[in-house]
Amino acid sequence: MTGNIDLALASKAWPFQEAEKLVKRYKSGKPEKGYVLFETGYGPSGLPHIGTFGEVSRTTMVMRAFQEISDIPTKLICFSDDMDGLRKVPSNVPNQDLLTTALGKPLTQVPDPFGTHPSFGAHNNARLQAFLDQFGFTYEFYSATDCYKSGMFDETLMKICRLYDKVINVVLPTLGEERRQTYSPFLPICPDTGVVLQVPVRVEDPEAGIISFENEAGKRFETVVTGGKVKCQWKVDWAMRWDALDVDYEMAGSDLIESVKLSSIIRRILGGQPPEGFNYELFLDQDGKKISKSKGNGLTIEEWLAYASPESLSLYMFQAPKKAKRLYFDVIPKAVDEYYTFATKFEGEDEAARYKNPTWHIHGGDVPSYDLPVSFALLLNLVSAANAHDKETLWGFVSRYAEGATAENHPELDRLMGYAIRYYDDFVKPTKTYRLAEPQEKAAFESLKLRLEALDENEHDAEVIMTEVYSAGKDAQFENLRDWFKACYEVLLGQSQGPRMGGFIALYGIKETLALVDKAIKGQLVG
Repeated sequence: MTGNIDLALASKAWPFQEAEKLVKRYKSGKPEKGYVLFETGYGPSGLPHIGTFGEVSRTTMVMRAFQEISDIPTKLICFSDDMDGLRKVPSNVPNQDLLTTALGKPLTQVPDPFGTHPSFGAHNNARLQAFLDQFGFTYEFYSATDCYKSGMFDETLMKICRLYDKVINVVLPTLGEERRQTYSPFLPICPDTGVVLQVPVRVEDPEAGIISFENEAGKRFETVVTGGKVKCQWKVDWAMRWDALDVDYEMAGSDLIESVKLSSIIRRILGGQPPEGFNYELFLDQDGKKISKSKGNGLTIEEWLAYASPESLSLYMFQAPKKAKRLYFDVIPKAVDEYYTFATKFEGEDEAARYKNPTWHIHGGDVPSYDLPVSFALLLNLVSAANAHDKETLWGFVSRYAEGATAENHPELDRLMGYAIRYYDDFVKPTKTYRLAEPQEKAAFESLKLRLEALDENEHDAEVIMTEVYSAGKDAQFENLRDWFKACYEVLLGQSQGPRMGGFIALYGIKETLALVDKAIKGQLVG
């Protein structure tokens, strides 16, 4: 513990509010195991997506907040449910016929369609860990298959067997009549086919952990519930994990609120206290639909990182976790610039303000220092106007705007240039649509041309230039200057919006902008 507890809690930042729950949970001292355990879960039936990262990122933010206000050690587990049966073939993987032949088998027994790992589960686990390692998360990875087969869960599985009726009676009222007839807290692994069976189970000897069941062919088996011979049904599995590992904190999506309630009841039946946590809202794709691993809609982890900094992604995860947000390519530019704005403010803030700053939670208080003379949004517009396809061209404009700026002394800006070029080529350029200026707009452009010609060609003061842009709109008698600014982007750049036009002109250059305005007046940008 290194921080000011009162200031941290007074900040009302949601990670500190969550961490306070754990402080109250252990107000009399640290738990018997010696640390507070945070857990995140991952279902490797599909490739990891940003929602998966979001849960680890947000949980890490809560853990860092707890570390700031408590001396109790912490530990984070990333748990993969890789013993689940493959229910359907994801649409975004190759060799789908290969997976079709393994439907129903545990994911760690399903062949890897990519041909790089021993199983599909192992492949997706590796993808997740590689990404988490890239972000520098401190965590321990747990595989459900390993935990079940190693005996780590045996003690709790035996408890469930002894308390079978109490556990099953928590779940049965939530099921339809037909499902009740086949439901069991235990899912046996068929000795003949290796399939995870959803069949009725009879407890033969609760003290010895022996159950019996029939497979889909009608053959009857007896087995023990330990040693990986069975896995638990979802809601029971969650509670079993909480009990076996003694989990203290786990968050979940809003779609799992009822599951959290049921699993919490079962955790109490098993003799323990459910973990603390909260329910975050789900991410939506471009059409407002829930992101799905199996459908592959929305953004992948790799896609965001191709167009923006990792820190911007972390900021997006921090902001408004209880609000459903679109997670598509058009949110990236704003997230990038907001991250650097918060990071720049951090250096001059007092301790109380820093605890509220999102970058404290992204970096655990150790926020990097940046010097960015140009925003990401401005870079995108510069790429658009200059038709730039390489950093060298961009640096030519930037070094004139910010004297002495180079890739060597502004490496972060150099990195942003690479992102801007890729983002422009893939998302802005294909949608650019220039239009002719309306008569009122044409009059404003003619006024802007005269006003820019009156300025020194080397003028780079964005406020001075913005005054002339305002005045040109007023000269043409725009009642709402927003309509004039909108026309600037649509007519000059073929886009619907952008950063302040004064900043863009200052960066692009008076001479270059005059040439652009002249073409707009003559209608030469269209076609």
